[in-house]
Amino acid sequence: MAFEKNNFNVARKTKLEKKEFVVECNVSAGANINKILTTSVVANIETKEVLNGVINFSGVIDTKIIFLGEEDEINNANATCPFTSRSESEEIQNGQTAVVFVKVVDYNVESIGENARITVTLEQSGYLISNQEIDTIACNDDSVCQKNEEIDVVKYIGSAEDEFVVESEINIRENIKKMLLTESQVVLKSVESGVNFVTVTGDVVSRVLYLSENDKFESGYVYESFKQEIELIGATRDSHVEGEAMALQGKVEIELAQDEKGGKVLVKVPVRACVRAFDKETISVISDLYSTKGEINTTTSSFSMTEVCKLELVEGKIEGSLILDDNHPRVDKLLFSGGNSVTITNSYIKDGEVFVEGIAKTMVVYLNDETSSLHSVVLDVPFALNDKISCHEDGMISVEAIVCDVDVVVKKGREFYYDAKVKASVNCCHDLVSGVISDAVVIEENKTKDYAMEIVFAPKGKQLWDIAKSVRVKEEQILAQNPDVVFPCEQDTPLVLFEQRLR
Repeated sequence: MAFEKNNFNVARKTKLEKKEFVVECNVSAGANINKILTTSVVANIETKEVLNGVINFSGVIDTKIIFLGEEDEINNANATCPFTSRSESEEIQNGQTAVVFVKVVDYNVESIGENARITVTLEQSGYLISNQEIDTIACNDDSVCQKNEEIDVVKYIGSAEDEFVVESEINIRENIKKMLLTESQVVLKSVESGVNFVTVTGDVVSRVLYLSENDKFESGYVYESFKQEIELIGATRDSHVEGEAMALQGKVEIELAQDEKGGKVLVKVPVRACVRAFDKETISVISDLYSTKGEINTTTSSFSMTEVCKLELVEGKIEGSLILDDNHPRVDKLLFSGGNSVTITNSYIKDGEVFVEGIAKTMVVYLNDETSSLHSVVLDVPFALNDKISCHEDGMISVEAIVCDVDVVVKKGREFYYDAKVKASVNCCHDLVSGVISDAVVIEENKTKDYAMEIVFAPKGKQLWDIAKSVRVKEEQILAQNPDVVFPCEQDTPLVLFEQRLR
């Protein structure tokens, strides 16, 4: 009596350790910096390498500053700072898919001169995805009776990514004297699967800040929708998919076309989108078995697999205010703001809804008439969003959020009022738990019976399988030798079994 392995694979997603690390960025201004007015800092991962026990990754921090020079002129400077880090765990294996996120949680200007030295605190997080092999058995021995059960399993198909450029056009009524800042963000609205491809749709939101020929600070937002197919071999229309997208801030290009009547600003935003696909299929496994020749000892093992939910877009409004303390001079004229960003501080699922909490941040630049000086202040505005979601409360959540249509006004010279929209893409997954017979061993053979017939009493409601297993005969034998009995038994019923012997 031989049992064979009949193993199968299931998708497993496990969290990577969350930790922080610090990177020093040097921004060359080409002139002496008297005061930094706004700072915009965004991090992107460029490369990943998965080895046994470690994930090595590298990327860049795109830093943009608007500063006041020695002659009180307003200028800007940009820099791309490289970084490297790693994530270590015994669970990391070569060949797994690593999804790594790096986000800016804080930054601090350490010194200024011809260069600005800025220390940036980054937070790394993410998860591993792979197919885990589950042990189960098969048997073709005629003496082994088995009950089969169909179960749904989730398998990981694979991942893919693509880079593409989304162009946006802004019309202006007066010429631009100096371009000061461009901030581009991406929000995914949906991820859909097709045959060997995954389609991502979303919006690129760009904000342009510039000084006009009339020495006025002007800014505006432009939205551009995109729909991009990403090749992913093995994906089907029924695949469950997830993904994220990001703007490559340091590679954004600006083109100006101006005449005496105004002009156009063309913003070219490179976007990197990453997608992953999973399939659910039904397989047949042995849920119970016994042998007519002996006693079998079985081992049942439980396992978990990860199922992903549909991406959800959660939107809301952020409002807040800040009153200047006595150390700051009053606001006589609000000039502009920059460094708009959002940090997610908490996310969870409860009662069929997803809750997203975070802090929106911007730097506001204003003029004080009494001293004829420019000043900047940081606004931190907490917010909370919630919306319905089709994912379990114990699900693993990943949130990518942007802020747009940011508007700041001043009241009574010392109070700022902040108003903005926030959009958050929510990827969610949860674990499903199941169990299978993972091993079976014959521990004792049946003794030869010294009688040709026996009477077995089957209790009311007893199933045919349970009766046959208890006496170690095939179901067909019971049915053939007791043709008038209906199963499950309608009442306590005696069954007659004849021992089948070969002479």
